[in-house]
Amino acid sequence: MIRYFFIWQLLIIISVSTIAGQHLHPLEPAQNHYKELKLLSADVNPIRAHLDDIIFPPSSYTSGSLLHVMATPEYLTPSEVVALKSFLQFPANSSDQTQAELEFLLEWQDKRTPDQNSRSSDFLARIGYWPHISIMKNHERYEENMKHLFYEGRTVLGEECSYTNYRATAVLLEGVTKDMRIMEFTIKYHLLRARPYHIEPRLEPLARISSPSFASGHTLWAYIQAFIWSELVPKKRAKFLALAYEIGESREIMGIHYPSDEEAARVLAHKMLELMWDNPKFKSDLSKARIEWQ
Repeated sequence: MIRYFFIWQLLIIISVSTIAGQHLHPLEPAQNHYKELKLLSADVNPIRAHLDDIIFPPSSYTSGSLLHVMATPEYLTPSEVVALKSFLQFPANSSDQTQAELEFLLEWQDKRTPDQNSRSSDFLARIGYWPHISIMKNHERYEENMKHLFYEGRTVLGEECSYTNYRATAVLLEGVTKDMRIMEFTIKYHLLRARPYHIEPRLEPLARISSPSFASGHTLWAYIQAFIWSELVPKKRAKFLALAYEIGESREIMGIHYPSDEEAARVLAHKMLELMWDNPKFKSDLSKARIEWQ
């Protein structure tokens, strides 16, 4: 047992040293319709300026989501949280870009199939890890919550990928996802972007959400986990990113997020990891998780 302990400690030291000499994988360029929509003007269009007065209605706030704003981050510093909340801005409601995005969502509304509706709203929409549940192991949703924490890993790597089999990976994912939830709601309530159906009355969303639109929390979760998983298992990066893209796209299929909400979440997820990368606790937890995958 003593010998095993020292071998384990040696592996951690080697892994931490390796991380210190490595850089986070660079962010890939925007793809598909995100790449095209970003070329349009995001500035106020005077012709539609009245739309810029529309914000997410305060009457729709929920106290549960606001509680995450008051949590202490795991790997980010409080000052980094403050800086990140203004890191990205959404296109003006009146902008040519937003109008093109709304038309894009209306096209999805016309063409989405029953299978797409079901997978988006009945399956993918229900997946998500919530830090407050993991505090209580006797919580009725604890096991489900931990299963959701490993959704991307299990989908790409197989059913054996679970928190019981990869304890150090679970610790890393819990810390990263805790900070993701903090940033999600900090940004949402700082910018108060109205949902697409608040701007475009022709939209018939598959759900109505009780928090502002920008950035997409589901997509932020999907990409920050995809980026972490691809640092642990680099050869599967393309599959993790494809899965994250599907999760983001599902929010557009449902009519509850603009494409710019998804692309902003992807960029934000990578920026968060850039800031975490030099955090000693993050480096230690990442090194321990990497050992599990060597």
